[in-house]
Amino acid sequence: MTPDHRIHIDLGARSYDVLVGRGLLAETGSFVAEAFGGKTRGACVIVSDSNVGPLYRDAVESSLRSTGFTPTFIKVPAGEASKSMSCAETVCRQMAQAELDRGSFLVALGGGVVGDLAGYAAAIFFRGIPYVQIPTSVVAQVDSSVGGKTGVNMPEGKNLIGCFHQPRLVLADVETLRSLPDREYREGFAEVIKHAGIRDAGMVEMIDAAASVDDRSELGDLIARNIRIKAAVVMEDEQERSGTRALLNFGHTIGHAIESSAGYGALLHGEAISIGLAAALHLSRKFAGLSESDATTLITLLKKFELPLTLGPDVDDALILAAMRRDKKFDAGEIRFVLARAVGDAYVSDQVTWSDIEEAVAAVRAD
Repeated sequence: MTPDHRIHIDLGARSYDVLVGRGLLAETGSFVAEAFGGKTRGACVIVSDSNVGPLYRDAVESSLRSTGFTPTFIKVPAGEASKSMSCAETVCRQMAQAELDRGSFLVALGGGVVGDLAGYAAAIFFRGIPYVQIPTSVVAQVDSSVGGKTGVNMPEGKNLIGCFHQPRLVLADVETLRSLPDREYREGFAEVIKHAGIRDAGMVEMIDAAASVDDRSELGDLIARNIRIKAAVVMEDEQERSGTRALLNFGHTIGHAIESSAGYGALLHGEAISIGLAAALHLSRKFAGLSESDATTLITLLKKFELPLTLGPDVDDALILAAMRRDKKFDAGEIRFVLARAVGDAYVSDQVTWSDIEEAVAAVRAD
C-alpha cells in the first residue's frame, strides 16, 4: 500500500518519515521493516491503552508477526493519569520481563498520552531504543507524534520530566479517527487552529470545512498539511534552541497551567489549550497589534468545534499562576510568551509581564 502523503523529517542521523493515509495499520509490519532498513526479525513491544488497544491491537500485532517480528503487548489505563513516572516504570519493567534488549523496538499505539509515555519509556530503556509512533487521535497525528518530545507529568506541572527522542517512523492512519468519541475528536482541532494561527492563514478555510465533514477519514490532506507545519518548525529548531520551536507553544503557556491546575482529566488537553488560545489572543491584541477581525477568525473556528473559551470558577488563579512559574517554557524565570501579529504570523515576545498574564486569565473567566 502506498500512503497518500509521505513527509520527511530531515534531522540528519535522526531523520524519519511520517506516513499519512487510510488503511496503514494493516501494513504496519512492512512499513516498519522499510524504516529499519529491511529488518524483518526481532522482538518488539506494542504499548497502548485500555481504549485503543481493543480496537487496533490485533491489526498491528498481526501485521508485525506476518513480517517476522515478535511483539509483546503492554496495556496502560486510558487517560492523562497514565502519563506519570510510575506508569513509565511499569512499562519499562514489563519490557525487561519480556526480555527486550537494545536491538528491540517499541510501537506507541494511541493518542498523545500513549505517545508521550511510550516514547519516554523507549528513551530511557537501555538508555534508548528505537520506537514507532502510530497516533490514533487528531492531536497526536497533527502534533505530539512528530518532533521527538517525550515525557510525563508531575503534580507540579505538565511535561516537566522528559527528553527528546525522535521516532524511527510515524504512521498516521486517518481511519482511526472514526473511532474517537466526539469530545476527543473535537479537542484535537485546538492544535490544528493553533497551527493556522502561527504559520498558515490559508488553512483557515480547510479547518472551517472540516467542521462539517461526515467521514473523518477524509481529513488526510488537512492532517498532512498540519504535519508539514510541525515538521518545518522541528527541522529548523529540533531542541528549542533558536526560538522557532517555541512558536508551537501558542496558547500553551496558560493552557498547560489551566490543564494541570484543573486536575488532569477534568479538561482534555485541547480544551485547556483552547482557553489558553483565547487568553493568548487577548494579549496579542494588546501587545502585537492583532486585529479584532483576525482574533475573531480564530475564536470562530474554536467555537465551530465546540471548544471552551472561558474558565469556570473551580480553578483558582493562584494555582494557575503557580503552575506557570514552574513551566519549562520560561527561561531563568523570564516570561517568553507567543503572540500573533496576524493569523499565520506569530513571534515570541518578552513584553508580557505577570500582571498581563493575570489580566489575560481574568479575561477568559466566565461571567
